Amino acid sequence: MTADPNPTVRELTEEELLERIVPRLPRGSATLLGPGDDAAVVAAPDGRFVVTTDVLVEERHFRRAWSSGADVGWRAVMQNLADVAAMGARPTAVVTSLVVPPDLEVAWVEEFADGFAAACRPHGVGAVGGDLSSGPVIMVSVTAHGDLEGREPVLRAGARPGDRVCHAGVLGRSAAGLALLEAGMGEAQEVGARDAVVGYLRPDPPLAAGPAAAASGVRALMDVSDGLLRDGARMAHACGVQIDLSTQSLRADAEALSGLAQMCGDDPWRWVLSGGEDHGLLAVFGPEVELPERFRQIGTVRAGGGAVTVDGAPPSITGVGWDHFNGA
Repeated sequence: MTADPNPTVRELTEEELLERIVPRLPRGSATLLGPGDDAAVVAAPDGRFVVTTDVLVEERHFRRAWSSGADVGWRAVMQNLADVAAMGARPTAVVTSLVVPPDLEVAWVEEFADGFAAACRPHGVGAVGGDLSSGPVIMVSVTAHGDLEGREPVLRAGARPGDRVCHAGVLGRSAAGLALLEAGMGEAQEVGARDAVVGYLRPDPPLAAGPAAAASGVRALMDVSDGLLRDGARMAHACGVQIDLSTQSLRADAEALSGLAQMCGDDPWRWVLSGGEDHGLLAVFGPEVELPERFRQIGTVRAGGGAVTVDGAPPSITGVGWDHFNGA
């Protein structure tokens, strides 16, 4: 009897499925003991390690109609590595829990592992283990670890009036890509459209900028995952200051997305200010610090009570970023 060339998950045992996944994953330079035992062992030469976790749920964070298995694997890694970088650390290892429905094709799981590995490998990150289970929809939980390399962790707090508010990475691209997909224009050929869709499906955070900022004496640092206004407000609250963003500094970001916004009937400023999942880094530097590579100033810190303003006034756009429970 000829074996099915494209079996579903229910046609394999857990061990057989793992045999298709584990060889695809990188070991990583910090891994002392990888998958195969009850737990992995990862080097922590600093004596401390950074740890973070995040989850992706089908139909809440991604749709299979838009995202390949490789896209989901890539995204699951990157959103966690960005959090490690936002602490000023170098990512070292990840562990993964994967829940899949029994009727899912094994090929999708193999693609997931390939995308997962592609995100890990350039950064020397080891995929050192995890868990498999069945469930009604695909769910991915990733826990990432990082090495502080002798530096103190960088917190969200620490900004002072007179400091510069800076950003590394892109703003609004992922939100533009999502809008194109929701409008059925995921294959649009207009300039920047494909970059925006890829930016949503496979964000590429500036991971090296986190440790570089820490080494340069950054005062506050965080990953922008839920939008500049929402995450900026979190930083402002943690610091007890006002973060004032400059439209002049952000104008090029909005202008770059204006054509796509016109296609979607949307406002490019809404994407730039409240669009999430670009996973850039929001940072605050003192006025005397030379900005590390990739950072640019987008605002200033003022005395105030934990709020974000735009050109000195409350934001005029509707919506202030993503919230997991009210969806706005």
